[in-house]
Amino acid sequence: MNTSLKNDRFLRALRRESVDTTPIWVMRQAGRYLPEYRATRERAGSFMGLAQNPEFACEVTLQPLARFDLDAAILFSDILTIPDAMGLGLSFAQSEGPQFARTVRSAADIARLAVPDMDGELRYVMDAVRLIRKELAGRVPLIGFSGSPWTLACYMVEGGGSRDFATLKAMCWNEPTLAHRLLEVLARSVTAYLSAQAAAGAQALMVFDTWGGLLGPAPFREFSLRYMAQIVAGLKQVAHARELPVILFSKGANAQLAAMADTGCAALGVDWTVDLDDARRAVAGKVALQGNLDPAILLASPEVIRREARAVLDSYGPHPGHVFNLGHGITPEVDPEHVQVLVDEVHTYGRMPRTK
Repeated sequence: MNTSLKNDRFLRALRRESVDTTPIWVMRQAGRYLPEYRATRERAGSFMGLAQNPEFACEVTLQPLARFDLDAAILFSDILTIPDAMGLGLSFAQSEGPQFARTVRSAADIARLAVPDMDGELRYVMDAVRLIRKELAGRVPLIGFSGSPWTLACYMVEGGGSRDFATLKAMCWNEPTLAHRLLEVLARSVTAYLSAQAAAGAQALMVFDTWGGLLGPAPFREFSLRYMAQIVAGLKQVAHARELPVILFSKGANAQLAAMADTGCAALGVDWTVDLDDARRAVAGKVALQGNLDPAILLASPEVIRREARAVLDSYGPHPGHVFNLGHGITPEVDPEHVQVLVDEVHTYGRMPRTK
């Protein structure tokens, strides 16, 4: 396995070191906006057929890198692999998002859960990581990832998507001990899952706390942040994962950035509802920041995309530790040519001196 990197500016930025230009990758960069992705998914027969086949997962992971000069690859997988491996029966209905055949709502349900076998039920993920690293041949770093315990619990308790995930929130209020028991087994599972991805070759790790912003400040600290901090601490106890940067991304939880920066993570993802300069001041130089262009801007004209990309870069200023990204995942309607405009603008303008 080739361990040397031809392009390490993403990892350097996460360490808050100097870079020749601002690195960029895009959340959900391997996705439905790319015609080649849609063709591969058609061959795979379904989303799960795509995600659970290491060859297909490798193919779509590399597709955006063939088009764009991105500074990192991210494993193609789904955030719900862990609950699926726990036996909850994950499926994806057309235009309806993820659904589970079985929900987790009682003490008996939670007692049946166990940390999945990373070389058993989740071996396909590790095989994909190994294959992607081999095919990348050191071109750019590979990011591994997982959903956060809170976000996984949202889907497991609800049984699918929801606007407010009120069923889990009610459990937190009515049976907090039960909720913590669920989140505890999920935190141990995510730690083991990310550790296994690191062993397979991932060079950075990201935790997607997609629904953390649904919680108020105190519940966020109790039911989401507590377990993300536990994961970061757990990874630091593992020799092969200890040095890997961990990125935490909690959408909608911008008021919690300072507390998140205290977890020991390397970087925080930031959505587009906060100014990057404010976010940078909130974390007081403790971590790098990743973000934070509104994905909808990619539906605008190239001139607007360039202008808004420069605005994000200007907002962060001349400080080290910025990875350019969207504030959430790219949407299927985006023209790939607009992504090309964004990548080129970030790399060009990112080289220019800025003062602030």
